[in-house]
Amino acid sequence: MNYDLIILGGGPAGYNAAERAGHAGLNTLLIEKRAVGGVCLNEGCIPSKTLLNSAKMYDHARHSEKYGVTTEGAKIDHKAVIERKGRVVNQLVSGIKAGLKASKVTLIEAEGIIDGKNADGSYNVKVSGETHTAQRLLICTGSYAFVPPIPGAKEAMAAGVAMTNREILDMTVVPSDLVIVGGGVIGMEMASYFNSIGSKVTVVEMLDHIGGPTDIDLAKILQKNYEKKGINFVLGAKVTEVKTDSVVYEKDGKTEAVKADKILLSIGRRASTQGVGLESIGVQLERGAVVTDRFMKTNVANVYAAGDVNGKSMLAHTAYREGEVAVNNMLGKKDVMRYNAIPAVIYTSPEVGSVGETEATAKEKGIDYSVVKVPMQYSGRYIAENEGGDGILKLVIDKKYNRLIGCHMIANYASEIIVSAVEMIEAQMRIDEIKEIVFPHPSVGEVIREAIFQVK
Repeated sequence: MNYDLIILGGGPAGYNAAERAGHAGLNTLLIEKRAVGGVCLNEGCIPSKTLLNSAKMYDHARHSEKYGVTTEGAKIDHKAVIERKGRVVNQLVSGIKAGLKASKVTLIEAEGIIDGKNADGSYNVKVSGETHTAQRLLICTGSYAFVPPIPGAKEAMAAGVAMTNREILDMTVVPSDLVIVGGGVIGMEMASYFNSIGSKVTVVEMLDHIGGPTDIDLAKILQKNYEKKGINFVLGAKVTEVKTDSVVYEKDGKTEAVKADKILLSIGRRASTQGVGLESIGVQLERGAVVTDRFMKTNVANVYAAGDVNGKSMLAHTAYREGEVAVNNMLGKKDVMRYNAIPAVIYTSPEVGSVGETEATAKEKGIDYSVVKVPMQYSGRYIAENEGGDGILKLVIDKKYNRLIGCHMIANYASEIIVSAVEMIEAQMRIDEIKEIVFPHPSVGEVIREAIFQVK
């Protein structure tokens, strides 16, 4: 079959781009070898948020007395939570397939491999013994959970003790002792959930802080909140061995072990570029990821890449936008990808929301900046809804241009509030312009306005 566009990978970048392309009139084939929706929908973003919402409800039921509400006998059924997660995923997958059909996109659920270029400039993709051809390719093969060569890790995974995010989101038992190797976003979200439902959780992290690139002040507050809830953090530690009943680590020159009946390996993710056939057409890779420019073009004519596979910003919402930029450029509409206003969220309780420069990155880039830091108690609604809350909001200001270039907050619903700052940074708004924006009162988000008026 001949197509205008073949997309390899049906995750956020791929299925969204396919809908956009099909709607614009391109005869589009989408190939997904595992599950439409990709990692985000099937074993990442959506499943984890479903679990975290159940944990939040359970926590509210158990600890609501400080708000004048008493609930007795609250229980959580982890197996029922996992079953509901499955229903949520199935509903959303069905919705995506319906959207693809409405956009007249052909979907093949099988493995596709690029098989060279033809004399007329078109590309071949083999699927289940058949060859499909298109003038354009969009590579959206995503990423996979990286499992480092730690002694014993493979054996522990084979025994069902160690796992990645894929397996833990299907686990129907509640482990007594859960050790999480890696204190990044996935690690912290799973620590949050399993701590809430009764596991003794230990997080072992090589860095001296949790949250990866998260603003250090917010990371410290998040850690303090979870230490109060009983999570044990072992920071600045290198895991040297994974056993079927423990994790061995080295810290400050000493070797120690922490008991575990389940182990989550959450070290990070790598671009999925092997076995795709990229080498058959000479697509350039760098550190295992596809190299793309700001138009999402690769080094090969009419071949684009979007999403985790290019390794730039492994977030589903980034993937959506990258896929749209690629399709727009295919259609002759000049569009460029910008990464200066990409929000990031840790969906713990409280949530952490960030966008733009942190103090650390502003300093690294030599930006003349200033910082405004205010407690979330500047918001009346925050106080009303958070007894003893210790959240903060930080703004990073470019002093030369008097613009907002970074916003970081730890508070309930930070994921919903941070988009206000995303828009301000994307629009390169000056501080005086932001001061004219009217926020609803009372709202937690109006703390941004309060902080803006603290800028000198």
